[in-house]
Amino acid sequence: MKKLCLLAVFFILITGQTLNAQKITILSGSVDAIKSIKEFSLAFDYSDMGVGSFDKEEDYIAKKVAEYNEKDPGRGDRWAQSWVSDRSSRFEPKFQELLNKYASPKGYKFHLGGSSVKSKLLVHTTWTEPGFNVYVTRRPAMINVIFTFYDEEGKELLKIESLKNPGTGFGGADYDTGTRIQEAYAKCGKELGIFLTKNTK
Repeated sequence: MKKLCLLAVFFILITGQTLNAQKITILSGSVDAIKSIKEFSLAFDYSDMGVGSFDKEEDYIAKKVAEYNEKDPGRGDRWAQSWVSDRSSRFEPKFQELLNKYASPKGYKFHLGGSSVKSKLLVHTTWTEPGFNVYVTRRPAMINVIFTFYDEEGKELLKIESLKNPGTGFGGADYDTGTRIQEAYAKCGKELGIFLTKNTK
């Protein structure tokens, strides 16, 4: 029992260090370049995304599909469908929700799907760590993202890199991969919103 408690404390400390490791960096442009544009349509890009230790997402998917199907025929195929569909049904709306909440003090508003707003924020996920939760042992999900803001003419105004955005479920109830990654997008949206609010003069 003592060893179990020590393990739990160890992983809490490790998780805490991970949660504090995220970083936002301006790669080009400035926040001043977008302060007069208060509305943006959101677009998401998952191309050239690494997953965990895999440089190519397709290699990760192939491995997981084979593993799941070997244990339970058809499970891998269902997992692969969810891996993609979770983006539009869970990750993107959660990101938008938190981004709007924390960027609203400066009047920013971000729209999902079918918006007539021509100014655009491109959200390019470059790396995803799915994480895991097997009761005592757990690792949060994590995403690296590059944000690029464009004006109505498609001119690039601002590019920001956001690294190591963590995602864990409330109270550790994140046994589902999609739940962990969804929370990583929530954290990512929140931090971008705070960043824009703090840096808009």
